[in-house]
Amino acid sequence: MPLETVFVILAKPCIQFDANCFYDCHISAVWRAILAARKEYVRIYFSSMLPSFTFVLLNDYETACTLSYLAYGKQNNQQDVFSIAGSMYSIIIFLGINNCSTVLPFVSTERTVLYRERFAGMYSSWAYSFAQVIVEMPYLITVATIYEVITYPMIGYQWSAYKIFWAFYSMLSTLVCFNYLGMLLVSLTPNIQVASILTSSSYTMLILFSGFVIPKAQIPKWWIWLYYICPTSWAMNGMLTSQYGDVETQILAFEEKTTVAAFIQDYFGFHHGSLGIVAAALFIIPVIFATLFAYFIRTLNFQRR
Repeated sequence: MPLETVFVILAKPCIQFDANCFYDCHISAVWRAILAARKEYVRIYFSSMLPSFTFVLLNDYETACTLSYLAYGKQNNQQDVFSIAGSMYSIIIFLGINNCSTVLPFVSTERTVLYRERFAGMYSSWAYSFAQVIVEMPYLITVATIYEVITYPMIGYQWSAYKIFWAFYSMLSTLVCFNYLGMLLVSLTPNIQVASILTSSSYTMLILFSGFVIPKAQIPKWWIWLYYICPTSWAMNGMLTSQYGDVETQILAFEEKTTVAAFIQDYFGFHHGSLGIVAAALFIIPVIFATLFAYFIRTLNFQRR
């Protein structure tokens, strides 16, 4: 072959650059990284975390049975409504705090693994954090399903596909919010000890501004913004309003006759017509927590050399 021909061949690029092809290859690589990281998380879950999660599920089962038994009854007066609302509030706080506290040591340990894998170039921070967000869902769906199967028939909720869906959706969104909140607080703190202190402080705010201890109408105007940013208030709103916000049964509330729907609207400030906003809030808040977790786990580096 003549030398001029060799130079012409070498001067031509062997692969023609295509922007669309580069974009598709990049997306494919990111998706493969997410799937690989998710597979690694699943292996860790079933090898090291399954015993503790099994204990948590049994504890949740016992709590759901107890609260369902205490809340069972007819709606004859305001105390019956308070009992049902109290059972919803208790299950939101107990299961939420239980899940948030359980996820702290796991995420703290995996953050060290993330530093190693990121330094080695195995996974990007976005792929690793997104996989960690996804892998939590099967466990949370299992807990929400157990809660639904136990509490719905025991408390005596109305058998309606609409209300069954709302009970499941509210509980699942609550668990996801608390779970992702714990992950977010770990990403903001250097170690699990500081994260535990920060979560304890956040529990106080979530309990106080849930809408049950202090109803919305009794919260001072300069603190009402805390009510709107707390996921527990939206979960409480969704659970109680979807079940009893359209019930027109007459009850005796504070020695006055009214309906269940009117009492919930007047005392708690929950409106049945606002369930669309509640559904949107219960979806947006976990997305915000997961996005902030992915951002801060990528940006903040607490690794000591």
